[in-house]
Amino acid sequence: MSPTTNETVAEGGLRHPRFRFLLARCRDRPRIPMGVIHPCSAVSLEGALDAAARGLIEPWLFGPEAQIRQLADTLGRGLEGVTLRDASDAHAAARAAALAGRRGDVAALMKGDIHTADLMHVLLDRDAGVRGSGRMSHAFAIDTPAYSHPVVISDAVIHVHPGLEEKRDICQNAIGLAQTIGIEHRRVAVLAAVETVHEAMPATLHAAALAKMAERGQIVGADLEGPLALDNAISHAAADMKHIEARVAGRANILIAPDLESGNLLAKAMVLLADGIAAGIVLGASIPVALTSRADSPASRVASAAMAVLEATRTEHPLG
Repeated sequence: MSPTTNETVAEGGLRHPRFRFLLARCRDRPRIPMGVIHPCSAVSLEGALDAAARGLIEPWLFGPEAQIRQLADTLGRGLEGVTLRDASDAHAAARAAALAGRRGDVAALMKGDIHTADLMHVLLDRDAGVRGSGRMSHAFAIDTPAYSHPVVISDAVIHVHPGLEEKRDICQNAIGLAQTIGIEHRRVAVLAAVETVHEAMPATLHAAALAKMAERGQIVGADLEGPLALDNAISHAAADMKHIEARVAGRANILIAPDLESGNLLAKAMVLLADGIAAGIVLGASIPVALTSRADSPASRVASAAMAVLEATRTEHPLG
C-alpha cells in the first residue's frame, strides 16, 4: 500500500504552505520548555522529538522512563537534551506535568498517549490542574489543499453540548487563536444545518444570538455571522446560489460547530477525506496545551507544538 499524504508529510516535513508559514512565525520565538504527557507511542514520542529538532521546544517527557527510553531505542531516536521525569502511568504523568506547568517549569503541555477525557480531568482539577481565568475550549487549525487558507474549527473536544455563554467563549477563544497564528481578516461562521432561524433547531437560535452579541460588542476581533450551513460558510458558489449576501458567507476561516459531535466529525472528515493536517490546542488554560488525537501523525503534533509556542510567547494585542 502506498503511503498516505500525511505519512509523506511526516517523513518529509510539513509541505502545506500555511503550516510552513506557521513554522516560519516561530523562527523569531525562543524555544519553550514543553511537558509531553506519557509519550509512550511511536507517533507521540516522534512528534515531540521532531518539534525539538525544528527548534520549537525543549521536551520534558513525563511517563515511565524505562519504557520511553526503550521506545526511543526502537525508533532509533536519541534523547540528548531531553528532560525525563519518571511517572508510573498516564494519570501520574498528566498530574506531574500539570504541576510542572503550575510551577512554571514548563511553558506549555502536549498530549501524548493518553485519553483526552483522562487528560482533561487532570487539567481541570482545581488543585493540580492548569485552569485559567476564562473558560477552556479546544480548537483545531486545519490545513487542507482543498481550501485556500487554514480553517479553525471549535469546539470539537471539550464542550459536548455548549450553551450560549459557552459558545460565546468558544468564539472568542477561537478568534484569539486565529489572530495568534496570523489570520489577519478573521471571519466566523456559526454553523447549523440551515441558514435560517427555526425554534425547533437550537443551533440556529444560538447562532442568531451570537451574531447579535458580536454586533453589540460582546464578541470582538472578527466578523461573525450565523446561522450558516457549511456550504454557505465556505463556498462562494453555494452562497451566491442561495442569494446570501454577507461579510462571512463563502469565505469563513473560523467555523463554530453546534456541538462536540458535529465539530469532531467535521474536523476528522477534513483530515481523512480532504487530505488535511490538523493542529489542535486547548485555549483558556493558564498555559497552552497542544492536544491532538492519539492517532494523529507526528506532523500534526509538530504543527500543534508550533501553535502552542505562538500562544505561549505571544505579545498581547487587543482584539477589536
